[in-house]
Amino acid sequence: MNAFGMRLLASAFATAAGFASATVWAQSSALPALPMEPPHDSGQSITGAYEGWFRNSDASFTMLVGYYNRSQKSAVEIPIGADNRIEPGGPDQGQPTHFLPGRQWGIFGIRVPKDFGDKKLIWTLNANGKTMQIPLSLNLLWELEPFKDANGNSAPYISFRQSGPFKNGPVAEAEVLTAIAGSPVNLPVWVAEDEKLAPGARRPATPPAVLGWSKFRGPGAVAFQNPRPDIEKLEIKAAPAGSVFTGKAMSTATFSEPGDYILRVQVNDWSGEGGRGFQCCWSSALVKVAVKPAAGK
Repeated sequence: MNAFGMRLLASAFATAAGFASATVWAQSSALPALPMEPPHDSGQSITGAYEGWFRNSDASFTMLVGYYNRSQKSAVEIPIGADNRIEPGGPDQGQPTHFLPGRQWGIFGIRVPKDFGDKKLIWTLNANGKTMQIPLSLNLLWELEPFKDANGNSAPYISFRQSGPFKNGPVAEAEVLTAIAGSPVNLPVWVAEDEKLAPGARRPATPPAVLGWSKFRGPGAVAFQNPRPDIEKLEIKAAPAGSVFTGKAMSTATFSEPGDYILRVQVNDWSGEGGRGFQCCWSSALVKVAVKPAAGK
């Protein structure tokens, strides 16, 4: 079996386990027990999930990381610090502080230099009094190809302007906005998708691209007018070559209090969440929002 096949087998095993794509360490560095127990709505641990790594055009590497919040209904806030740290070089290496319920695929990336070699990073999370750690390395078994799969299917493209630029991949684009606490800010996104399927596969009845918004960081609550807005079909002349479906999605976000926030938008194609566990093909972007106090406050 070649290295690519070994990666697929390893990833499929991790996905079938419904857990994480990396070895999980307890605080004592021993492997934790994974008892079969019913899901809980709240109060559970959060484990980082190492999806793998990919090569960048400048010879550096990006480690793609998600997480598994075992609480099925409760989001958890964990500020950067002793309870949410990536070391060495941290504690802040771009990880979230707002953790949604359940398994969240490829939420952020950590760029490491071309001479990173066999070094490791450790992500430590302490949620509800339960501390979990995962190692992140450039082990060859975890090399990913998140931009295009073996069938030629490319990750959807995202832009914050109709004229572009359009970018794709799990850490595709960044945008900076300003807002006033208590007042909605517009969140327009333009999308382009190639609509490719595996040979012989039937065309699904679902839309070719699905978009979702979530909070990534920030001191207060974020209310989205529609966290999963429809993508309205629209001809976009600046869309990348090969795009079959193009469109625009519109939502708004309202912030409960002033401060610095980061929102995350993700666009899935027919491969679904986490590319069915194989990390292709979907795209995401982070939006930084500086929220100012309302007038007179």
